[in-house]
Amino acid sequence: MIEYRNLRVAVLGGGSVGSQVTALLLEHADELAARAGAGLEVVGVAVRDIDAPRDTDIPKELLTTDAESLIVGADIVIELIGGLEPARTWILKALHSGADVITANKALLAHHGAELFEEAAQVGAQLYYEAAVAGAIPIIRPLRDSLAGDRVERILGIVNGTTNYILDRMDATGDSFDTALAEATRLGFAEADPTADIEGYDAAQKAALLASLAFHTRVPLDAVHREGITSVTAEQVVAARKAGYVVKLLAICERVLAADGSTEGVSARVHPALVPLTHPLAAVHGGNNAVFVEAEAAGSLMFYGAGAGGIETASAVLGDVVSAARRHVIGGPGVAESTHANLPILPIARVMTRYQITLTVVDEPGVLATIAAVFSDHHVSVEAVNQTVGAVVEGVPSATLITVTHEATDESLAATVAALAENSVVREVVSVLRVEGL
Repeated sequence: MIEYRNLRVAVLGGGSVGSQVTALLLEHADELAARAGAGLEVVGVAVRDIDAPRDTDIPKELLTTDAESLIVGADIVIELIGGLEPARTWILKALHSGADVITANKALLAHHGAELFEEAAQVGAQLYYEAAVAGAIPIIRPLRDSLAGDRVERILGIVNGTTNYILDRMDATGDSFDTALAEATRLGFAEADPTADIEGYDAAQKAALLASLAFHTRVPLDAVHREGITSVTAEQVVAARKAGYVVKLLAICERVLAADGSTEGVSARVHPALVPLTHPLAAVHGGNNAVFVEAEAAGSLMFYGAGAGGIETASAVLGDVVSAARRHVIGGPGVAESTHANLPILPIARVMTRYQITLTVVDEPGVLATIAAVFSDHHVSVEAVNQTVGAVVEGVPSATLITVTHEATDESLAATVAALAENSVVREVVSVLRVEGL
């Protein structure tokens, strides 16, 4: 029988993910030791309340409210408490002590990642975070390692299960946003306070991490353009389906050109978008996540699966635990964060995209020519126009125009929409959605 050296593992957090991670570490100790080349000894689990109910049974003797004592002397620290503090302080303490750290805390990394990665590099430790983006889906390691020799051009991600469930239900059943959100809450897809999800904050944090990793450039959270899904209506979703699209909340990270046309930069944005039914992301249903990567040599790749859940996220955490253990067995410093490219962060105005614009207009001769002139004045080309006759409003017949543009800068398209809203033949700009994935 092979005897392995033991590595001391401290778990911070005994919630849904923390309790599952601990249970799996204990249950599969022999298998994990064989894979890692070292025994993984759980020295304790730091919790707020030792007597609180948990998803899985953790031996009572492992539970403690003294997190700092656990960190001291640990070889591997797993942070699963969430939030900014005390998580930041505890991770810095763990790194400073020479421990490798594994975290699922995307908010902390989005706000303080530069500081934490710098500390890890200074002391030769490693900070792992596979579970911070898209739950069980392996995407951090493929971007960091498998595609390190390639040039990633663009990432389209469905990285929030709550919003995907809501939009998918609206598409499948015709529910309003409020009804779909209520059902998501009842089923446990949405938190009691769903703001972070439905307003796009969660997805924006993940977009910042993905963009930083894919483009070897630190992308701060405040540089990520963010829009939520609260304004998406059932009518928009139905119209999208008729036109051959579905509505998805996308995290989009891509290389773009600056205004001079030659300087390359990076853009990261989160917003609802129309995705063609023929695109693989259109088939991502329920609370699932998917990340679609476009690379120069590898081509198009999609990573799909459960984006949340205690045991699913625990899978990603345990993968990082094995990697950390192997590093300890082999020896040597951790691999520093790759930010050598240092590309400029460009605003969404520089992004090339398409719009679908729905207008209510007066129904009289010359309206289409007037609308076309507005597009032309802003150097935006129209791909398709669909017109339907509407009701009579204040004695004046009206019509609905649904216009899909060709690709143009977001700045030009936004200016076009603003000009349309002020035009006398336009009664209302009913909706504006970007079209992605073509």
